[in-house]
Amino acid sequence: MDSGLEFDETKGSMWVLEQKLDQPMDEEAGRLKNMYREKKFSAILLLRLAFQSLGVVYGDLGTSPLYVFYNTFPHGIQDPEDVIGALSLIIYSLTLIPLLKYVFIVCRANDNGQGGTLALYSLLCRHAKVKTIPNQHRTDEELTTYSRSIFHEHSIAAKTKRWLEAQSRRKTLLILVLVGTCMVIGDGILTPAISVLSASGGIKIDHPKMSNDVVVLVSVFILVGLFCMQHYGTEKVGWLFAPIVLLWFLMIGGIGIFNVYKYDSSVLRAFSPVYIYRYLKRGHREGWTFLGGIMLSITGTEALFADLAHFPVSAIQLAFTVVVFPCLLLAYTGQAAYLMENKEHVTDAFYRSIPERVYWPMFIIATLAAIVASQATISATFSIIKQALALGCFPRVKVVHTSKRFLGQIYIPDINWILMILCIAVTAGFRNQSQIGNAYGTAVVIVMLVTTLLMILIMLLVWHCHWALVLLFALLSLVVEGMYFSAVLFKVNQGGWVPLVIASAFLIIMCVWHYGTVKRYEFEMHSKVSMAWILGLGPSLGLVRVPGIGLVYTELASGVPHIFSHFITNLPAIHSVVIFVCVKYLPVYTVPEEERFLVKRIGPKNFHMFRCVSRYGYKDLHKKDDQFEKKLFDNLFMFVRLEAMMEGCSDSDVYSLCGQETQQSRDLDCTMSSVNDSIVPAGLQTHVNSTIESSGAESSQTEVDELEFLSSCREAGVVHILGNTVVRAWRESGICNKIAIDYVYAFLRKICRENSVILNLPHESLLNVGQIFFV
Repeated sequence: MDSGLEFDETKGSMWVLEQKLDQPMDEEAGRLKNMYREKKFSAILLLRLAFQSLGVVYGDLGTSPLYVFYNTFPHGIQDPEDVIGALSLIIYSLTLIPLLKYVFIVCRANDNGQGGTLALYSLLCRHAKVKTIPNQHRTDEELTTYSRSIFHEHSIAAKTKRWLEAQSRRKTLLILVLVGTCMVIGDGILTPAISVLSASGGIKIDHPKMSNDVVVLVSVFILVGLFCMQHYGTEKVGWLFAPIVLLWFLMIGGIGIFNVYKYDSSVLRAFSPVYIYRYLKRGHREGWTFLGGIMLSITGTEALFADLAHFPVSAIQLAFTVVVFPCLLLAYTGQAAYLMENKEHVTDAFYRSIPERVYWPMFIIATLAAIVASQATISATFSIIKQALALGCFPRVKVVHTSKRFLGQIYIPDINWILMILCIAVTAGFRNQSQIGNAYGTAVVIVMLVTTLLMILIMLLVWHCHWALVLLFALLSLVVEGMYFSAVLFKVNQGGWVPLVIASAFLIIMCVWHYGTVKRYEFEMHSKVSMAWILGLGPSLGLVRVPGIGLVYTELASGVPHIFSHFITNLPAIHSVVIFVCVKYLPVYTVPEEERFLVKRIGPKNFHMFRCVSRYGYKDLHKKDDQFEKKLFDNLFMFVRLEAMMEGCSDSDVYSLCGQETQQSRDLDCTMSSVNDSIVPAGLQTHVNSTIESSGAESSQTEVDELEFLSSCREAGVVHILGNTVVRAWRESGICNKIAIDYVYAFLRKICRENSVILNLPHESLLNVGQIFFV
C-alpha cells in the first residue's frame, strides 16, 4: 500500500468520518473510558450499598450454618475433639476462600463490574484470540468498554497469549468455562432445595412426631411460591431482602456469643490450626470424607462472584469484613460450644442451639433468609445463562429485564420453570439434607476449581503478575480446593452424582449448540455472495425495485450472505433500499448506545445497499423493533450526511464505497469479503468499474436527494427478511457429527425461541426465507 495514502484501516466508516470532522474525539473517548471504572463513593453511599449487598449477595453464604454440622457428622459425634477440629477447619476455610481469595482477589478480576466464569472468559477473549466464533472486527476493539492491557512481546503475558491461542487450547478453555457455568446452574437448583428444606426442618423441633413428608411438602410449597414470584424481579423486593439478611446475621452472631458463654468457651482454641492436623490424623479416611460437609460452610462464595454486577467491589468487601465474616465465625463457634455438651443433637444443631424464647422468631427469619439465599443463586443462574447466550453457547431463550435502573436484573421464563421442576424433584426425591448437601458440595467445589484455573490465566495475561505471586495463589487455592474435591469424590454415590448428571446434560446442550452455531457460521462465511456478481446485476439487481426498505438479517458482519442470492433468484422483486443487518455480541459487558451501530455502503450509490452492524455486550438487551428501527435509521441518515460532507471537503473527488480490501495487494478485489468498514480512495482499486464522481456542490444536492429517497422508502414500509435455515450433516459425516447436528442440534432449534422473537421483530412485516445448510 502506498505510503502517501493515510487512512486508518482499523476503524469503521462512521468512526473515521467523525474522527476527521472532530479531532478531539480521542480525548473524549478517554473520558468515556473513565466512566466505566469503579467510581469513588462517599462514606454514606458506600455504607448504603454495603447494606443493600447483604440481601442480594450474601444470602446463600449466610444460610450455611443451617446444615453444616449435620452434614459434617451425619453418623453422630464420637469424640468432642472432632468438633474442635471441624470448627478449626471451618474458620480457616472461611478465611482463605471467601475472605482472601474471593472478596479481595477474585472480585478484582471483574469485567467492568460483572462477575462469574463467563465474565473471566470475556476478559481472556479481549486479551487473546481465544473466541471460537470469528465474528469480531478490528473496529470492535475501539469501543470504550473494550478495555485491555498492553504487554511486551517477550513478557510472560505474551508467552501465555501465544500458548493459549492454539486451536486445541481454545476449545479446552471453552469447555472448562462451560463446565463451571453448568455447575453454577446446578448450584441454582441445589441451593433452594437444601436452604428451604433445612429451614423448614425447624418445625419438627417443636413437633417431634411430625412426619418428614410434611416438612418436604412445606418445602415444595415454599419453592413453588419462590419460583412463581421471579417474574416480578428482585428490584420489587430488594429493599425487603437487606433488612432480613442483616437481622439474620446479627441474630446468629448474638446466639453464637450466648452459646459460647453458656456452654463451653474452650471451643475458642479452634482458632489454632494445630487442631486441623489433629483432626485429620485422628479421623483417617472417615475424617477425610467428612470434609465434604465442612466445605458447605463456604458455599455461596461462587454466587457472591456471579452476583457482583449489582454492587461495587468496595461495598461487597465492606459488608463481608464488617458483618458477614465475624457473624459467621460467631455462629459456627456457638454451635460448636453447644455440641460439646449435646453431642446427640448434631442432626438439628442449629435449631437446638437457639434459646427457647427466640425460637419461633428465629424460625421465621431462617425461612425468610433461606428464600433470600435461593433468590441470590437463581438470579446468578439467570445472569450466567444470559452471558452464555450472548457468546453463542446456549439455545435462544427469552430474556426479560425486570428493572429499568439495573441492567443486570433479568428474568428468563423458560429457565425459571426448568429450575423449579428440577429443584422440586431433588427436594422430593432425596427428602433429607445429607444427600442434597453431598450434591451441593460437588457442584460448588468444581466451580471454585474452574475459577482458580481461570484466575491463574487472568493474573498472567491481564494483571501481568510476577510468576512467584501466581504460584503462591495457585498453590494455596488448589491445595485447599483439591482437598475438598477429593473429599466430595467419596460421596458421589451418596448424592454427589446429582450435579454431575445435571451439569453433563447442560454441558451436552451447550457444547452441541455452540458446535452447530460455529459450523453454521463457517458455512455462511464460505458461501458468501461475490460482490462482482452483485455489481454485474446492475443497479436494479436484475429485478424490479419496489418502494420500501428491506432489512435482511444475517450473522455475517462482512460480505453479502448467501440468503440474499437465494432470495433474489426466487423472487421477481426487491425493495428500493436493502440494508444487511448484523446483530452480534462482543466479549464486553455492554456497548454504549452512541457506539452501538456501524454503518457502511455496499456497492455504488445507485445500488442503495447498506450494511449495519448492531453490537451488543453480554449484559445488553435487544430493544423492541420500533426503538431498534428508529436508531438504525438515525445512524443511516447520519452516515449519509457525513459521507457527503467528506466527499465535499476531500482532496480527491472520486471515492469507492465497496470497502473491500485485500492484505496482499494494493488493488481492491470485490470478490473478497469485507474486512474493513472504511471509505477507501478509488485510486486503490482496479476491479470495480462503477465509480461516482461528485463536486462539493453536487455532493450537497446528492445528499439531500438521497435522504429524501430514504425517507420516502421508509414511509412506504419496512420489511424484515429473516433466514429460516435448516442445518443438516453431510452424508459422508461421521456418526457423532450426524447425531449432534441432525438430532440434538435440530431438536434444540425446534424447541428454542425463534430468531424473530429474540430480535423482537413484528410478525406483520416479517418475511422468512427458507434454506438448508449442509455442514
